[in-house]
Amino acid sequence: MNASEYITGMQHIGLPTRDMQATLAFYQGLGFSIDWKIEREGKIGLAFLKLGDCVFETFINPNAVGVPGAIDHIALNVTDVEKVYEAIVNDGSYTICDPEKGIQFLPFYNGVKFFTILGPNGEKVEFNQKL
Repeated sequence: MNASEYITGMQHIGLPTRDMQATLAFYQGLGFSIDWKIEREGKIGLAFLKLGDCVFETFINPNAVGVPGAIDHIALNVTDVEKVYEAIVNDGSYTICDPEKGIQFLPFYNGVKFFTILGPNGEKVEFNQKL
């Protein structure tokens, strides 16, 4: 079994920010709209911005590097996250981030199951199954 059999395309790109308002204004100025967000005390802490098939997940991170190349992660759509996880583990040549957590679940953005590996340049690659 090969993980690529279950990958259907790009899900989103994770972009940390120290200034959510500036990030939202910038991408909305380019035509992106807020597709989904988490707001606390009147402030957006995480937002999915969408333009056509392109989706950014931007989130507050006070330690965001703020230099070219400072993308946090690339998320890929998969049809069966359990099968992909099994294929990645069995391959043995990938480094799983947080292996003790295994496949994780987040209830937001209609619910997702995911896990993350490290790419060759320190980037994170997230395998993401929307529920």
